[in-house]
Amino acid sequence: MADRHHITVTVNGTPYEATVESRLLLADFLRDHLGYVGVHVGCEHGVCGACTVLLDGQTVRSCLLFAVQADGCQIMTVEGLAQDGNLHPLQEAFREKQAIQCGFCTPGMLLRAYELLQQNPHPTRDEIREAIAGNLCRCTGYQFIVEAIQAAAERWL
Repeated sequence: MADRHHITVTVNGTPYEATVESRLLLADFLRDHLGYVGVHVGCEHGVCGACTVLLDGQTVRSCLLFAVQADGCQIMTVEGLAQDGNLHPLQEAFREKQAIQCGFCTPGMLLRAYELLQQNPHPTRDEIREAIAGNLCRCTGYQFIVEAIQAAAERWL
């Protein structure tokens, strides 16, 4: 039993308790054990940002953390953005500005943008580009993503 640990986390406002293996990655715990499949696993090396979640309000790469490291934490996945069946202003802006192509990077981009707008409600284009620089997108060329984040900033906060 030494390689298993009891953890308690709150994901998108819902509390969970589980016994997990010491080496279970947070991304795998969220996807495979709790069903939050919006957490995408891309590179598995913390480079692409597809697995980005908010851990106690800060973006982290869930492929680089063990689930036991999240014990006692509040976690927000992309599924936590929409409320009562309504898209979050960021999600709506991504849709309107066509900032989604294949969609693989989108959850990580949305959560990174969410954190940015929490910290800086009126970012410049350069600040947006800098903030999302760690989240890779192979489809959009980033222009529509930047425009979507700007549009969301104008109507959300």
